[in-house]
Amino acid sequence: MEKHNTTEINCFKGIDTPLSDTGHQQAAAAGQYLRDLHFTNVFVSNLQRAGQTAEIILGNNLHSSATEMILDPLLRERGFGVAEGRPKEHLKNMANAEGQACRDYTPPGGETLEQVKTRFKKFLKSLYQRMLEEHGSADQRSVSTPGPSEPEQPVIAGLANDGVQNVPVHALIVSHGAFIRVSVRHLVEDLQCRLPAGLKMSQVFSPCPNTGISRFIISLRREDSGPRACHIQCVFINRKDHLDDARNSA
Repeated sequence: MEKHNTTEINCFKGIDTPLSDTGHQQAAAAGQYLRDLHFTNVFVSNLQRAGQTAEIILGNNLHSSATEMILDPLLRERGFGVAEGRPKEHLKNMANAEGQACRDYTPPGGETLEQVKTRFKKFLKSLYQRMLEEHGSADQRSVSTPGPSEPEQPVIAGLANDGVQNVPVHALIVSHGAFIRVSVRHLVEDLQCRLPAGLKMSQVFSPCPNTGISRFIISLRREDSGPRACHIQCVFINRKDHLDDARNSA
């Protein structure tokens, strides 16, 4: 498995901690759950706990153990300023003192939600460009199978390969909870991502559990101004079946 570092950018400094024993177990459970999928690309936050998680997932994978792992600082966790490394209860108390919800509060020296979203938008732009360069031919309009402008919703059977059976390009992206929450909100609210029938908005915007898995299918189109997502479909959000299975087998 190869590792590659992208160009470093200015990010809010965060505490770079390794995985705990529980984190190793959760990553192994995620790897077992995803072992039969083929990842054509892997993008990972350059914080070490994310890199360790990705290595464990790929180490369990039957088809992608040699896939190049791109370490990208754009995928780092949100910076929490003076609250960095403190218990979550400390952040809640700070937010309550300011009369704000914890999820919306920015501690002194921390990264605002808008700044996190800007990072994610930059990552999406680079992701789209890379996917078309690597997987789309010069005369191809999309990296996914051509189809109608409003594809049918994928069949969701509760399986690890839900939604990706006929998708030729499959990227694994490993990041962090607060960053993922902002990213999902951008996909849903700003980019009008199509959601599975019956999915409640409270679940869409709920915190992502450690090694929780969300899946989105993005159809890309080449335009004069650059790559554009012409359709985004959410398959599932914050799936944690692998964690339940790991607890039951313990």
